[in-house]
Amino acid sequence: MKEIATQIEARFAELGIKVEPKDIETRLNQLIHEFKVPAEEARRNVINYFLKEYDIPRTEFYTPRETQPVKASEINEDGKWITLRAKVVQLWESNHESISQVGLLGDESGTIKFTKWAKAELPDIEEGKCYLFKNITTSEWQGQFSVKFNKTSEITPIDEDIEVGSTPVEFRGALVDIQSGSGLIKRCPECNRALVKGACGEHGKVDGVYDLRVKAVMDNGEKVQDILLNREVTENLTGITLDEAKDMATEALDQSVVLDAIKNKLVGRYFIVTGAKLDRFILVESIKPDEDPVDEDITMLLASAAQAGTAAQEA
Repeated sequence: MKEIATQIEARFAELGIKVEPKDIETRLNQLIHEFKVPAEEARRNVINYFLKEYDIPRTEFYTPRETQPVKASEINEDGKWITLRAKVVQLWESNHESISQVGLLGDESGTIKFTKWAKAELPDIEEGKCYLFKNITTSEWQGQFSVKFNKTSEITPIDEDIEVGSTPVEFRGALVDIQSGSGLIKRCPECNRALVKGACGEHGKVDGVYDLRVKAVMDNGEKVQDILLNREVTENLTGITLDEAKDMATEALDQSVVLDAIKNKLVGRYFIVTGAKLDRFILVESIKPDEDPVDEDITMLLASAAQAGTAAQEA
């Protein structure tokens, strides 16, 4: 909290405004500790209060500054303005209208989550392409760092292919649930987002491109872990190819038969997964059966509970 207060005080000082650190800390303390507001939201709230207090335009406070280029692995502080040269590794679905795009960026040192706010009115970025991102800010939530794009950010395509590095993590346990949005899905041909009821959040109704994926939950008896399997890993693990999945769905006139088949093959079984860890997901690069699992009775109870919870949510 003192660090956030120091950052706020320093920026106002640059504008010729003296704000007492004690006043900043008092407001931060009330928001964070009494009202349980997340630190980043509290920071914005306090800044907005003093902007109104001293009649300072938001655009003046957030004027772009020359930012230093950093690597993804070097991002370890909250509220820093940076420049990042990175590849768009993955785009995720966003269910919130305030978010234009969200996903995963990567460079030679590793990967990091990004959020592009809709109100920033920035151009969309494409999965698999590389960009220079200027004037973006770092953010921290529960020990996880990410970057945010705002109105002052700049996005410039670069003509190169950045090889994304990562530090793999391993998790072993029972696969206890497969979440909705798994199985045979369709993606937008423009931005690669998964379609919802045949529509892309950015491009509306489109002729989607079929894909195969699994979003699952594993449990080792001590903690749960979300995992994400792409088409190649899903095909190798389940033995169901994309063409076979399309045939199954066509024959049944229902795409859910693919999800049911995947659940029958995977839920309740033990696996060891390896991949890059981002936010709550492990992006699975390899998965294999666990030959030395924990107690099977416990696992089946966990699987039953997870499936019951999923059924209740769907109902």
